[in-house]
Amino acid sequence: MAYPEDLLSDGEQVVLHKHSHWKMLLLPYFFLVVVVGAAIWLAVLAQDLDWANIAWIAIAVVAAALVVWLFLVPFVRWRTTHFIVTTDRVMARVGVINRTGIDIPLSRISSVRFEHGLIDRIVGCGTLIIESSAQEPLEFYDIPSVEKVHTLLYREVNDNPNDDFHRQPAREDYRDDYRGQGGDTAQLPPHGHPDDRGYRR
Repeated sequence: MAYPEDLLSDGEQVVLHKHSHWKMLLLPYFFLVVVVGAAIWLAVLAQDLDWANIAWIAIAVVAAALVVWLFLVPFVRWRTTHFIVTTDRVMARVGVINRTGIDIPLSRISSVRFEHGLIDRIVGCGTLIIESSAQEPLEFYDIPSVEKVHTLLYREVNDNPNDDFHRQPAREDYRDDYRGQGGDTAQLPPHGHPDDRGYRR
């Protein structure tokens, strides 16, 4: 689902829009299966009772309440949790009735890092940590494909989508260059210090 364009400023475009990882729905779906299964089992047991209709109504009411509490509320919370990266900022929105949000301008982000444990690596999510110049680090949990999100956000902050595809020439390249010019590789400058052509050993 695209993020509403009327909430964006002029010229601003959405680069990335994600909800929390689907693992947040595992427990709600488990409860849904358990509640529905228990309700059906109790309804079958109650069918031979003299007051079976009343028992069925009671079972249905309790089951419906549990489904709303244990499944529907977490599902709506997941569905209304947004993590958005635009060309200007990072946005987070959570909630329907009590809605909260935070915006971080890309120009104020000083560093981006991620963390994920073994389980998170298996299911493909993690925690994205954003540090800005004016705030404590902000942690966004259960971000899907967190490594890719981290890389994308890093490129947006640095305004260079190709910055990690350019590498400095390797030391062997310099040796070949020296040999091609008749130079003695033993005379290469010490490690870490540039020579007169700007190369580093």
